[in-house]
Amino acid sequence: MTLDFGTFLNGAIHFIIAFGLACLFLAVFKRLYQISTPYDERTLIASGNPAAAIALGGAIIGFALPLASALSVTADPVEFAAWALLAGVIQIGAALVVRRFIVRDMVRRIEEGNVASAIYNAATSIGIGLLNAASMTY
Repeated sequence: MTLDFGTFLNGAIHFIIAFGLACLFLAVFKRLYQISTPYDERTLIASGNPAAAIALGGAIIGFALPLASALSVTADPVEFAAWALLAGVIQIGAALVVRRFIVRDMVRRIEEGNVASAIYNAATSIGIGLLNAASMTY
């Protein structure tokens, strides 16, 4: 079997564009998620707060899951961007619902380093991300 350089080059260009867009959306999501929380993850994590790191890590994984799904169902960058935007809104919305209605003192718990609450928060983000990803079929 021989390598068709033209086919490889075309695939490599598609890969670079898709991967670059996914990384960009992940970075933007992370920043918007941090803006949406009433606590400063960067400061909490820098001071050694594991709860903040776990909660943020869960949110990042929770968003990466639907990004991966969107990459697998579309080759169009505009359609991928639309799926990424929808997934981000759902992820941030779900986190807001958890903080405002389900665990009303989640902010205090995260700021105090409550690891159990952070794991619940991260698991919820990942669970929503899985559902988000699975729903991107049509």
